[in-house]
Amino acid sequence: MQKKYQRKEFLKLLALARMSFVSGPLRFISSGKKKENQFPGGSADVTYYKSGDPEYDSLRKGFNKRINKFPRVIALCKTEAGVAEAVAYASGAGLPIAIKSGGHCMEGFSCNDGGMVINVSLLNKIEWINNETIKVGPGCTISHLYDEILPKGKIIPGGSCGSVGIGGLTLGGGYGLLARKYGLTCDSLQEVSMVDAKGEIRNTANDKELLWACKGGGNGNFGVITSLTFKLHKAPATLQSFRFRTHNINAVRAKQILQNWFETTADLPPSCFSAFVLNKKTIYILLTNAEKHTAHVQNVIDKLSVVADKTTSTKPQPIASALKVFYGDKNPQFFKNASAGLYKSFSDIEPIVDSVIEIVMTSPGMIYQVNTLGGKITQPEFEKASAFPHRAYPYFSELQTYWQTEKQGARLIERFEAVQEIFINNGIKAQYRNYPDVKFKNWETMYYGDNYQRLRSVKFKYDRYNQIRHEQSVATLAL
Repeated sequence: MQKKYQRKEFLKLLALARMSFVSGPLRFISSGKKKENQFPGGSADVTYYKSGDPEYDSLRKGFNKRINKFPRVIALCKTEAGVAEAVAYASGAGLPIAIKSGGHCMEGFSCNDGGMVINVSLLNKIEWINNETIKVGPGCTISHLYDEILPKGKIIPGGSCGSVGIGGLTLGGGYGLLARKYGLTCDSLQEVSMVDAKGEIRNTANDKELLWACKGGGNGNFGVITSLTFKLHKAPATLQSFRFRTHNINAVRAKQILQNWFETTADLPPSCFSAFVLNKKTIYILLTNAEKHTAHVQNVIDKLSVVADKTTSTKPQPIASALKVFYGDKNPQFFKNASAGLYKSFSDIEPIVDSVIEIVMTSPGMIYQVNTLGGKITQPEFEKASAFPHRAYPYFSELQTYWQTEKQGARLIERFEAVQEIFINNGIKAQYRNYPDVKFKNWETMYYGDNYQRLRSVKFKYDRYNQIRHEQSVATLAL
């Protein structure tokens, strides 16, 4: 009762405080004089930061050093009540809200200019509901999650990058080495708690449509997620990796190997994942297997080995240590990385892939990668229960480019965009929301397909006036 009384009093005070704000920049009006940059004092639940504070720069930055945004306020929230306080404050001040958990959004949607960033990285606790269910804070990273659940023989199919926050990963779908075996990350999601744009706490136990939207409908759209409840799966005992490398290739051979890879992986066991990676004049193919070695798996290995210069493999490794190999670099980098299309087969890109290969092979730092989807991802019950629209596509591609200094980026991004134009202009339309590109013109249908209008209805219910937004957030319905 005491907590409810305190929150009521807070909201009353906030309502009075709103009368002193003007919409837009954060200002008080008093006696005809404008006092700039007046910030709340914070509480045990949330701390506010502004430009000039020692922590401001580190809090505003994400994993991509290419992105440089400057919010008016950063709210570092410690509890769900802190999130509600921050949202209500931003609403009263007329500040747009961006949401940051792990800060890995490839286009920096987890930050903004001149608004409020609600940072939920401290909401990272893991609570065991029972042996088959856990509740996780959105700021919990993949590495922290796996350190907790793998020793108990449990797994959630997540991404491979260890420093990614579970919140953003899940809301956009979430795929990785084990997605073909268990489904997308969002397919294990059972319940979500969220603070809506009015600062009110919501739960999907009372709204199944909101749960549907949170399963692949993207992050930064409907509210601030404060907890996610997942069904756990029995973890594989081991993971084995096979690597196929080919060096000093030309464009003709690169295309031949890519076509062979598509044909070979079309019959991939659900326990396996594979990726084709073209980096300048080198091709690297990864194959992983989370179950026992079979004749089926060996047949895949044999077919991939035929076209490779060198094939290497690990012994089956304990799953916890095997996954750590793929965690990646924790340090921020200069890069551009985006979805380059979902495909049904090699024929989708056969007429245009020569041009793509040519640009990639002559652009140092550029990578073209195609990953396998399919398997359990295609299950009809998963499709019905989630907003993720692209389950019919067994392949997902990404384009990447990396550089060392800020000045090097412009030329590489120009070539990056040239490759993306080749795909878009030749009928590659489906794209993965967790790998966004701000240059996509019809991103609404690219990311969400026929589900976009349904997502707009959810947006209207919880964020009618578009308080929570970024460059490619779901639009609310017209008022």
